[in-house]
Amino acid sequence: MKVVADLCIVPMGVGPSVSGYVRAIKAIIDASDLDAEMHANGTNIEGELSDICRLVELCEQKLSELGVQRVFFTMAFSSRRDKDQSMADKLAAVS
Repeated sequence: MKVVADLCIVPMGVGPSVSGYVRAIKAIIDASDLDAEMHANGTNIEGELSDICRLVELCEQKLSELGVQRVFFTMAFSSRRDKDQSMADKLAAVS
């Protein structure tokens, strides 16, 4: 099932700045074949739901390798059954 996901990953217990951890996660997302656009509070990712879930697991594994003991994830999905719709299509519809 193709979806657009809004993903937010927050490493906890690592101090007030998480930018180094976000860079590590961004590198994993950028290396994937999925279309993704980072925004101020997370990342929109477009693709098959199973591929996005695997990507989230890779991000969690990387944070674990970096010593993060606790992570807070939020993810919301949208999908269309009546037509194929990309992130760009959704934005164009309201422009």
